[in-house]
Amino acid sequence: MANAANELPTKLLVRLSIGVGITAATSATYFYYKYRKQDPMPEEWLSVGTLEMLEIFPLKSGAPLELPDDTQLECEELGLRYQGVRDRALMLVDIDNMMITARGYPKMVLIKSKLITPTTLEINAPAMETLDLDFSKLAKEAPGIDIHTAVFGAKVDAMVCGEKYDKWFSRYILNRESGLRLVYYPYPKAAKPIDKDIANEPYIKKEDTGAFNDATSYMLMNLSSIDDLNKRLPSPVNPKQFRGNFYLKMVKDEPYAEDAYEWIKIGNEAVFRKVAPCRRCILPNINVDTGERDAENNPLKTLKTYRSFNKNPSPVLGINMGLRQPGKVKCGDTIYISLKK
Repeated sequence: MANAANELPTKLLVRLSIGVGITAATSATYFYYKYRKQDPMPEEWLSVGTLEMLEIFPLKSGAPLELPDDTQLECEELGLRYQGVRDRALMLVDIDNMMITARGYPKMVLIKSKLITPTTLEINAPAMETLDLDFSKLAKEAPGIDIHTAVFGAKVDAMVCGEKYDKWFSRYILNRESGLRLVYYPYPKAAKPIDKDIANEPYIKKEDTGAFNDATSYMLMNLSSIDDLNKRLPSPVNPKQFRGNFYLKMVKDEPYAEDAYEWIKIGNEAVFRKVAPCRRCILPNINVDTGERDAENNPLKTLKTYRSFNKNPSPVLGINMGLRQPGKVKCGDTIYISLKK
């Protein structure tokens, strides 16, 4: 007996295929308009606290930039900017052009930097001579070599900074004259694809991926959540170990309230959309003052006991955000969230 499907007329099969295609396309269109197109910025806001700490990281996995008190930072598509320095616009790669971070080389968190001119970084690390890097001259002095690299599988091109930087970082991290290269992000817009782990989040946009950021260009931490975590740990951790951009000090302590946030406004201008929870790896286990990894695998081990969801082994703490309205921010700014309808 012939298969029933084979007995169907060809025209009917074509019509069925078209029907399935139309249904799929209709569903995709509905999803787009419901979640992405129809996601207007709120008009009413509720104050939940203040911006207690504000951090920008010139080098991926390095220490935050040393900033004067009351410094205003610009919130732009690629992330925070202070004068000529952008958040995570510098990154280290190995001879195979693979990303290097403090996950494998913990003492990277001790690489400090400060701005000595509007475009010049002074970079320091233990037992190393000072290294100056002028972003305004990189385009002229760099060898003009671009490389293909990736941030956790998200492919992106980068420009090589030059041999003197390669030697400095190789000596500090590898204790030899070569093996690492310093690269910078040369684009004015986001060019890195969306990370596969958050690609299905309904509100994520291509513009949200930042420069060499892990997931998105902005991350907010709730200090109430970190306080609650510290009560569960044998030894408390420094909030800076979570490497957020914004640290919220709540008026009324509400640990993990950020899980339910949708829209966030900081100060009078900058508006953000929560696009994904921040899933945690081993990086917060590294002490920012010593560059040493916690012997008991904390705080990650403790977070896994109560902050892992949907059978995902990576625990959640903090939220990844995408910028929806640029603006200036500074410590002490009021932080608002959208009122529930």
